[in-house]
Amino acid sequence: MAQARQSRALIIVNTDFCSSAGDEALGARRGAKREAEKLSKALSELNYKVKLMHNSTAREMEDLYQQECSREHGDFFMSIISSHGEEGAVFGSDCKPLKLTRIFRILSPQNCPVLAERPKVFFIQACRGGTLDQGVFLETDGGQPEPCSFSEYLRIPPNTAVMFACSPGYGAFLNPSGSSFLQALLRALDGEERSLALSRLATRLNGDVALRFQARGTYEGCKQMPCFVTNLPREVFPFSAMSESHWLLPSLAAQGGPEEEERQPGCKKSLAT
Repeated sequence: MAQARQSRALIIVNTDFCSSAGDEALGARRGAKREAEKLSKALSELNYKVKLMHNSTAREMEDLYQQECSREHGDFFMSIISSHGEEGAVFGSDCKPLKLTRIFRILSPQNCPVLAERPKVFFIQACRGGTLDQGVFLETDGGQPEPCSFSEYLRIPPNTAVMFACSPGYGAFLNPSGSSFLQALLRALDGEERSLALSRLATRLNGDVALRFQARGTYEGCKQMPCFVTNLPREVFPFSAMSESHWLLPSLAAQGGPEEEERQPGCKKSLAT
């Protein structure tokens, strides 16, 4: 009997930033690299074939997703992005934004048939604006936050789920111990929660971050709330050893922490991650 193919996971973590002019326009992200390495180890132990990339430019990030279209894949495709960001985009190490819609377009059924029937799961640790919970507002280039709506749902490709570290328009926190969002994911992967369906796991992560996290230091008392967007047509179990391939959609042919929290400055001192 042929051995089942391993599911693939792509982890991109950007910690040091430098523009084409040689300026460090975005602050260094202390703690993010070690956190990504822990996630790589955790996913490897869950039988994912992990590719961990550190400090990729926007173009390099785009190319990494393009390369996945020619790979052999198992039941799932998983991707974790940890970087500076703004609403609708993440920043490469060259301080250039990569729109999430570009990533999703690369992985669409039309452009990436190999992943068309496989669930694609994203965890994105990046700011989506400059607003903080508890009514604290910092000026940003992105303006006021917009409420969650179907617009996000419509921008992701079929059979995809995306979990953001924060709600639209808001900032995400990071300290030298890591981010509240990805630390919550690490705890889940190390506990019984990993056997849950993705939608239930996302609810647990929401509760973990919302109830356990509270910023200290400069942003004392500020909170954070993740956001989960999905158009998966059924429950999936991406981290369970009992996961089987029965989730696959029929083909068209067949159908007929303790440290002070940091809200790091972004371009023009307006962004944080």
